[in-house]
Amino acid sequence: MDRYYAANAGNAEAVERRLKELNADYIVLESDISNEDAVKEIYRTAIKQYGKIDILVNNAATDDENGFDTIEKITKEVIDDTFAVNVRGSILMTREFIDHRGDYGRIINISTDAAQIFAGQITYGASKATLEALTRSIALEVAKYGITVNCVAPGPTQTGWIDAEFEKVVVPLIPMGELIRPENIADTILFLASERARMLTGQVIKVSGGHAI
Repeated sequence: MDRYYAANAGNAEAVERRLKELNADYIVLESDISNEDAVKEIYRTAIKQYGKIDILVNNAATDDENGFDTIEKITKEVIDDTFAVNVRGSILMTREFIDHRGDYGRIINISTDAAQIFAGQITYGASKATLEALTRSIALEVAKYGITVNCVAPGPTQTGWIDAEFEKVVVPLIPMGELIRPENIADTILFLASERARMLTGQVIKVSGGHAI
């Protein structure tokens, strides 16, 4: 875990630097999406600057890093904290998106390819399985608005937390024979956000190289 947090230390500064290099128009907001008022403020700020929101990617997530997310050790706090962000937060962000919908709408949820069976992190897995169920249900509810709702479920992705030793354990479990890269996930999200995916909705797409299918 130390290697993971070292690789992901800091805030959005690296992303912001890259956006500046691209001369992108952007805003960075740090907030708590499990809080309804905070979610409303996120949308007020974004709409004030851009006038509308076309695409929502629900990527925020939390989990327990202390070994308490098992049926024998689970605590109320772990359950509440995990579902507050991963489920309630995603629902609140989606509801506000629908309330402020325009003439174009794409909602993309981020799950995990292990959502259906996640021993050792049962609450985290259950929260992501819930998000997949929400994807299908909400897709049916908002299709009348021309809004699509899909879910991307990544497999073992190299974001800095998989060292050489662990890679030797993980890669043999991936039929394609290599770790998933962040750009593999990004490419799928870009497709789902595009006009090309206008008739694709309610789907959970595993970007896992064949892992956990």
